Amino acid sequence: MDKIHTMKVFVRVAEMQSFTRAAESLGLPKGSLSRQIQALENSLGSRLLHRTTRRVQLTQDGQIYFERCRDVLATLEEMDSMFQHDPATLSGRLRVDMPVSLASGYLIPLLPEFLQHYPGIELELSSSDRRVDVVREGFDCVVRVGILEDSGLVARPLGHLPLINCASPDYLARFGTPESLKDLSQHAMVHYSQQLGVQSGGFEYFDGKTTTLIKTGGAVTVNSTETYRSACLAGLGIIQVPRVGVQSALKEKKLVEILPHFPACPMQLSLLWPHRRNQARRVQVFIEWLSQALKRYVA
Repeated sequence: MDKIHTMKVFVRVAEMQSFTRAAESLGLPKGSLSRQIQALENSLGSRLLHRTTRRVQLTQDGQIYFERCRDVLATLEEMDSMFQHDPATLSGRLRVDMPVSLASGYLIPLLPEFLQHYPGIELELSSSDRRVDVVREGFDCVVRVGILEDSGLVARPLGHLPLINCASPDYLARFGTPESLKDLSQHAMVHYSQQLGVQSGGFEYFDGKTTTLIKTGGAVTVNSTETYRSACLAGLGIIQVPRVGVQSALKEKKLVEILPHFPACPMQLSLLWPHRRNQARRVQVFIEWLSQALKRYVA
């Protein structure tokens, strides 16, 4: 049994709480993973995982072994790269999560430059409105927009994303362009709510100290940032979004900025990653690169 390889398999299964998802992420047959974990448990003389039809959970011994495995594997990766100063020698997989708008509007255009500089690194990019479980799903780092919850993760504040008000040319042609906050009573918002059934408060205006909510019309509520932008493009109402998420649409005149003197409160932008005693060099490099690159979009 290749103990190091088996430890990597065990850590992935424990993080994802699933043999099926772990097998898919590693590109290995599910049965192979199951046999390797069983052989590991037999060699240790202890059960590491509770297996049910729905998910896999660590036993008490498994939790202890899991933490030690992560430390050992991180130390080995660090040892492998400690004398490697040439970017071309860095290799391995990175798993990253960020909002759709940042991924499509910002990261993807810059990735060719990063991957040409570090040709041995492979990137798995998750982008959705779902808050992934960073530790359980094995993410190396994530970008978060908004107020952070107490997650136990290491957090690096990057600044705040300025928000702008937008509408489509078609919407403005039909309903006119609002010039003041009073005009909003005659306009519609595309409402965004992560939980459908809970409508947003309306148009948000931040004067630098306090936030005011102005009630507007609007027949559509969505729970996806991509759908939020698409609804605005379709002429269904006004939206309030980070500029970085709609800059291409503004440039192509598919959207128009309105009420520039009445912005919403800027959104906090943060980079988070799991606390690990020894972090792989490739993760350190990517975190530093991403931190510096994102700063051009924050205030």
